[in-house]
Amino acid sequence: MNNLADAIEQWILRQISRQQDETVVLRRNEMAEELDCAPSQISYVLSTRFTLDRGFIVESRRGSGGFVRIARIPVQTIVFQDAASQIDEELTLDEIKAIITRLRNNNLMTAREAALIYKCCALMHQRIGPHERVPLLQSLLMTLVETE
Repeated sequence: MNNLADAIEQWILRQISRQQDETVVLRRNEMAEELDCAPSQISYVLSTRFTLDRGFIVESRRGSGGFVRIARIPVQTIVFQDAASQIDEELTLDEIKAIITRLRNNNLMTAREAALIYKCCALMHQRIGPHERVPLLQSLLMTLVETE
């Protein structure tokens, strides 16, 4: 290990990997004692290495009963959330197709799923106004994550 931050990160990752749901609840002071470091060093590692961009959600409560809950988010969930967030009222059918194609090319959906999703999007684009269409399209994409 190069430094203390690496050691803290690896310790936390080991704790997460031991949990079936990849979620762990830890106490900052107990972690600091076990790792022989200051609680602020743990806070630094949490804020820089356990970010949403890296696939983690961190919930922290301070005080005597305080805790840190760290959950790993599957990368595919992040990718689908990003794709869903790109859908807005001005999005064209060609842009929707490009999003679906990108997801398909990255093996995040089958060719059959991509074809079905695109057909649903095309029908919605033709028959439903933009204001109602956006949440339906976003929900349609997120359904693929929920059914994995």
